[in-house]
Amino acid sequence: MEYRRLGKSGLKVSEFSFGAWVTFGKQIGEDAAASIMGYAYDNGINFFDNAEGYEQGNAEIVMGEALKSLNWTRDSYAVSSKVFWGGQKPTQRGLSAKHVTDAAHAALKRLQVDYLDLYFCHRPDLDTPIEETVRAMHNLIVQGKVLYWGTSEWTAQQLTEAYSAAREYGLTPPTMEQPEYNLFRREKVESEFLPLYDLFGLGTTIWSPLASGILTGKYNDGVPADSRMNLPGYEWLKARLESEAGKAQLEKVKKLARLADELGMPIHHLALLWCNANPHVSTVILGASKLSQLKDNLKALESKVKLTPEVLARIEEIMGNKPAGPQRY
Repeated sequence: MEYRRLGKSGLKVSEFSFGAWVTFGKQIGEDAAASIMGYAYDNGINFFDNAEGYEQGNAEIVMGEALKSLNWTRDSYAVSSKVFWGGQKPTQRGLSAKHVTDAAHAALKRLQVDYLDLYFCHRPDLDTPIEETVRAMHNLIVQGKVLYWGTSEWTAQQLTEAYSAAREYGLTPPTMEQPEYNLFRREKVESEFLPLYDLFGLGTTIWSPLASGILTGKYNDGVPADSRMNLPGYEWLKARLESEAGKAQLEKVKKLARLADELGMPIHHLALLWCNANPHVSTVILGASKLSQLKDNLKALESKVKLTPEVLARIEEIMGNKPAGPQRY
C-alpha cells in the first residue's frame, strides 16, 4: 500500500480506501463491518468514508460500533462524513450553516469520534450562498470538530466560487472533491477539474471505480438476483444498465475482460488499477459486503507494474479514444 497527499494538504491517505455506501446498515451489520474494516486497516488502508445520507445515518452507526470494537488509536486512521440529506424537514437538508453544523455533531455521535478528519458537502445547494457554507465549514475547523472539508459532485465553477469566498473572507478553502470516476465516467476528473489541481491543489477521493459493478463483468449475461441492482432504492442503477448506452458499455467491458485475461488479472483489477494510475486521484474508495471481496480487490495492487503505457493505450482504444483519451496527466 502506498500513501498519497490529499491534494496540497499534509494528510497522506492510502491509495485504496474503504467506503460504507450501499453495504453498511443495509447489507452488513456491526460484526461483519468490524471484520472487513479490521482487514482493511491491517493491510494499510487508513481512510474510511461515510455520510449522513447512507441508510439514513445507520451506516455511520454501524461504522461507529465497528470503530469502538476495533479500538484503533485515533491518530492511525481518518474517517469522513458528508452533509446534505439528513431528514425530511427543511432544516435537515442542504448546506445551510444550521444543517452543516447539526449534521457534523450528529455524525460525531454516530461514529463515536471527537472530530471528523474529512467532511464533505455531499452535493451543491443552490438555495444556500456558497459563502455561508464555506463559513460554516471554517467555523467547524476552528472549533476542532473537522480537520479538512471538501465537496462531492460539485462543478469546477462551484469549487472556484468556494475558493474565492474563502480567499476574500479569510476562511478555510476546500481541500478535496469526491467525484464519480471510472472508465465510463471521466469528464470531471480528467477535463473539468484539470485547472484546479495546480491552481488550488485540489485532492480527489473517487467513488464507484467499478461503475457500480459493471466493470466486474458480472452483468455481462444479465443481472444476478443478489446484486445491488436488485436492491430496493437502487432501481436507477438497473435502468442505467439496461439502457442502450448501458448495453454499449457491456460490449466494451467484454473487450476489457479479454485484455485483462491476457495480462493475467481479472477485469475488476484492471479497472481499479486504471483509476489508481491517474496522479490526480488521491485515493480510490473500495466497497465490499463480504470480506472475500475486499481481499480480492486489494490483490489488485500486486499487479500495478502491469499497467504500462502500452496497456493504458490499449485500454483507450477499447474505450474508443484514439490515440488517447481525455487528458489524465
